[in-house]
Amino acid sequence: MHPAFSVIFLTTLLGAGQGLFLAMFTGQLYALARFLPTQEDQFYAIGSLVALLLLVIGLGASFFHLGRPERAWRSAAMWRTSWLSREVIILPILMALVFAYSVAHLMHWTQPWFRIGESLGVDATLLVGLLGTIASFALFVSTAMIYASVKFLEEWHSTFTVANFTLLGLASGFMLAAAYSAYIGNPLVPFFGTWAVVLTLAAFVSRGAHLMRNARLKHKSSVQTAIGVRHTAVVQKAQGAMGGSFNTREFFHGRSPATVRFIRNTFLVLVFPIPILLIVAAYAIESTTLPILAFVVQYLGLIAERWYFFAEAKHPQNLYYQSIS
Repeated sequence: MHPAFSVIFLTTLLGAGQGLFLAMFTGQLYALARFLPTQEDQFYAIGSLVALLLLVIGLGASFFHLGRPERAWRSAAMWRTSWLSREVIILPILMALVFAYSVAHLMHWTQPWFRIGESLGVDATLLVGLLGTIASFALFVSTAMIYASVKFLEEWHSTFTVANFTLLGLASGFMLAAAYSAYIGNPLVPFFGTWAVVLTLAAFVSRGAHLMRNARLKHKSSVQTAIGVRHTAVVQKAQGAMGGSFNTREFFHGRSPATVRFIRNTFLVLVFPIPILLIVAAYAIESTTLPILAFVVQYLGLIAERWYFFAEAKHPQNLYYQSIS
C-alpha cells in the first residue's frame, strides 16, 4: 500500500497524545494510592494540555488525506458498521474529556463528591480521568480496527495490529511523560521512564511477533487468481498500461525492496533499543536531557514504523499492476 504521511502523522500523534494523557492519569492514581508523592494540579493540567495539542494536530493532519474536507462530518454516519466512523466519533469525545481533565486540575476541582470506603475520595478529576481512559482505549481499538478489519490485506488482518497500535501509543506517551517531567524538573521521571521501558519492551515483543507472522504468510491470491486463468505457468510480460494510474499510485509504495528493508531495520533500532538505552543512561548519570532525546528518537522511529506498516501490506490488485517480469 502507499503510505500517506497525513495518516502516518495522524496515527502516531494520536497514539502519543492518548499515551501521555493515560500517563498523567496513571500518575494521579499512583499518588492517590500513596505509591508516589502527590503532585501539584498544574503538573497534570499542563501535561493534559500537551496531550490535547497532539490530538488536535493529529486531527488536523487527517484533513490532508481527504478529497473533500468539507464533507468530513459525513464520515460519522456509518457508526454501526464502520470503525472509521467510530474513530471519528470517539476522537472529539476524548478531546473534550482531556480538556475537561486539564480544566478540573487548573481550577482545583479536587474536593471529593463522594467517598468509596474511608480513604478514596472521588472528585471531578478522578471521574473525568476514568472516562478519558475508557475513551482512549476505545480510540486505540477503533483506529487499529480500521486496518485490522480489512480481510484481504492479510498483513493487517491480525490481532497484532490492535496490540501494536495500543502498545506503541502507550510507550510513546509514557516516554513523552518522562521527557515532560525531566524538562520541568519533576521527580516522576523514573516512574514514567520505567513504565516507558516496560511498554516499549512489550511493544517490541508484539511488533516482532507481527513481523515474523507476516514473513510466513502464504497469500491466497496469485497471478492466476488476479486474471482468472488457472494455468500453472502464467508469466506476466507487461503491466497492462503504458502509464501510471490511480491503482499504481495508491496501492503500491513505489520503493525498492532494499529501501523497505532499510526502513524496517531503522524503526527496529530507533523505536526499541535506543530509547531504552537513553532512559537507562539518564538514570545512571541523572540527566534531564536524555529522556527528551529518548522521546524524539522513538517518535522518529514510530514514523518509520508506521510507514513500513502501510508499505508492508500487499494489495491483491498489485499482482496484476505491479508485477512485471
